[in-house]
Amino acid sequence: MKKLTQKMEFKPFCVLIAIILICGIVSGGDFFKITIVDGHLYGRLIDILRNGSRYAILAAGMTMALGTGGTDISVGSVMAISGAIACSIVDGRILPGLNGNVALAVIIAILAGAICGAWNGFMVAKLKVQPMVATMILLTAGRGIAQLVADGKIVTITSESYYKISGGYFLGLPIPMYIAIGVIILFLLLTKCTAFGMQVESIGVNPESSRLAGIKVERNLWIIYILCGMTAALAGIIESAGIKGADCNNCGLMIEMDGILAVAIGGTALSGGRFSIISSVIGALIVQTITTTIYAFGVAPELTRVAKAIIVIIVCLLQSKIFMEKVKALLPKRTEKEVHE
Repeated sequence: MKKLTQKMEFKPFCVLIAIILICGIVSGGDFFKITIVDGHLYGRLIDILRNGSRYAILAAGMTMALGTGGTDISVGSVMAISGAIACSIVDGRILPGLNGNVALAVIIAILAGAICGAWNGFMVAKLKVQPMVATMILLTAGRGIAQLVADGKIVTITSESYYKISGGYFLGLPIPMYIAIGVIILFLLLTKCTAFGMQVESIGVNPESSRLAGIKVERNLWIIYILCGMTAALAGIIESAGIKGADCNNCGLMIEMDGILAVAIGGTALSGGRFSIISSVIGALIVQTITTTIYAFGVAPELTRVAKAIIVIIVCLLQSKIFMEKVKALLPKRTEKEVHE
């Protein structure tokens, strides 16, 4: 039992269960209601799985960046770029020779995300720019690039095949959930079945010592930011498919904080080092559950960000050694007799 409670996944999982139970009690059980319509499952829990898939995919890539002590605040803009490219190809605005092929549109959009990630990796790994500053460049310029791709318009599409990426179902469950599971499995294989995961942790603890130990720090940073760009692109495709169009101004807007929040709630230290993909995914579900609950209970949308900001502050304080030491100092100390009893 002690071995189980010491796992990174244990605490965030307990938090997720507690939040779900509280929501169920407050809603009088409506939170757990699931209906079947045309063979498809509907309900708030299903909504959490569908909408939380974007956060889970983003969190997988963001975990790698934060695991090295870096970050990527450009993911929202990369989502806008990938959504604009995919929708423009499907609509025939660009590359008309592809005849609106959905599969090729998705592949090209993900490759665009990889290029964006490569740019961030170049800035961080080669030019040694601080990750926050390096990714801020694309955060600012990315939406402009997306606007150029979409000719400054909201690109709307009618392709049902593209819409199914977000709105489709398989075996009664939403397709985005399966996409997220596939991404999570790939990241688990990469971090658990290869030396890459250990190298990421090592870089997060001490990049200079990692370099002296023979780890190719620059190469790994390139790979990490490329993966982060690709996951952001995939999340952008899912979001644009859900609304049947590319809204470059709003796609992925402020989602950077949600991605970082999901990873932080999962227990990954913002300073780098030990990380867990599963914990981050659980954190993503917690973020989505909070969002879904706030909207379902009629809370004003503007308060959602306030609630998330408060959670970020709490997580940062809990990860601060100085803060925790001061908290422990305020607690009454147990005597030696009480400890033995």
